[in-house]
Amino acid sequence: MFDLTNTTILFSICVMRSIFRTLDSTLLRNIALVCLADGLVGISYGAIAVGAGLEPWLPTALSVLVLAGSAEFMFVGIVAAGGSSIAAMLAGLLVNARHLPFGLTVGDVLDRGWRRVLGSHVMNDESVVFALGQTDRDRRRAAYWACGVGIAICWPLGALLGAVAGNAIGDTGVFGLDAMFPAVLLALVLPALRDRDVRVPALVGGVVALVTTPLLPAGLPVLAALLGLLVRVRRKVLQ
Repeated sequence: MFDLTNTTILFSICVMRSIFRTLDSTLLRNIALVCLADGLVGISYGAIAVGAGLEPWLPTALSVLVLAGSAEFMFVGIVAAGGSSIAAMLAGLLVNARHLPFGLTVGDVLDRGWRRVLGSHVMNDESVVFALGQTDRDRRRAAYWACGVGIAICWPLGALLGAVAGNAIGDTGVFGLDAMFPAVLLALVLPALRDRDVRVPALVGGVVALVTTPLLPAGLPVLAALLGLLVRVRRKVLQ
């Protein structure tokens, strides 16, 4: 009889052996640091979700099943603000639409069959970036799986710890946990704003969100902010 559990364990062992044989210590250290950072942000996520009134199991379950931090934060933020679950899901789907070009870019490292399904699930910004930074297919594959699996472990673990901490603390604002993720996002976004092609659509989207916040139900201003992308599309067409 086909034993999926044992097959998965054996596949994981083979992948880990291949990773350690293929990647140098510097790259492994960098991947480990990124995974650790994601785990810390996961603590903020879990604490914020529980502090917003959600049950502790929800952010933990989302961290395993969705495994996409930005979409999860957006979902939790919209629901906590009183927005509908439909608006929250649409926002999450729009954010995760970037995975479509990701899949085309790193499709050669995802293997086949059920392993391709697993590889698609652990796909994230970090694993794709590390994969694209390598010069040959073996190193791309090893970097992708190392980062993807590492975050698949650290992110849910961080969300669980944050949910437990948030449940015990009650008010996450006391320790500033509610500000951790926005601060991380701001730090990630600021360097990209040096590029005018990114800065202009981002500013337009920010203005649209601010203007529509008093007028639209919670969650919809975030979707309306995507209108800023039209500026980018228009510039491309004119060029």
